[in-house]
Amino acid sequence: MTSQPADIPADVRQDGYFRNIRNAVTSIVSGMLLTLRYCFSRSVTIHYPFERIAFSPRYRGIHEFEADKCIACDQCVKACPVDCIYIEKSAPRKIDKATGKAAGGELLRFAIDYQKCMFCALCTEPCPTACIHMGKNHDLSSFTRKDMIVEFTELDKKGQRTPLPLYMQKNLHIPWIAREKQRIESGTLATQEADIPSV
Repeated sequence: MTSQPADIPADVRQDGYFRNIRNAVTSIVSGMLLTLRYCFSRSVTIHYPFERIAFSPRYRGIHEFEADKCIACDQCVKACPVDCIYIEKSAPRKIDKATGKAAGGELLRFAIDYQKCMFCALCTEPCPTACIHMGKNHDLSSFTRKDMIVEFTELDKKGQRTPLPLYMQKNLHIPWIAREKQRIESGTLATQEADIPSV
């Protein structure tokens, strides 16, 4: 048990005691005022999927792949740090300058295993034909591990550039989701919204 030194007068000890109480009350009142100010401010929560998410610049979502421009050069496979890209071709391919499309052998398989992919975008940088790039789709939930391996050559046969997420099939009553589903099914590439313009 500690006691106050005898040489400090009683009125000074009481002044310190009341100063501590005043500081505590001031601190509580300022904290409550701050809480009340935020209590009545506008919410920043996005009610997804009813509201669309605004993407940050250079957002890296599920890949979009243009199979007709791919020459199967394996540059993306070599650049991938986790070996999640698989390419098979029947013969060498090259770009036909007249059409701007790949010609030669057939692209048998182009797949990405999204169980491994870390969305680093290193596969998009060395691509000489710019046939693979990061998209704006952010959701690839599925019921099996096999569904996490996206076969882009199979999607190309359906005219799609990116996989169709499960949530889009269940929420077609929401206007922006219906538009996005229509975009994916038509094979249109993602918009460049929120991308930083090149200089």
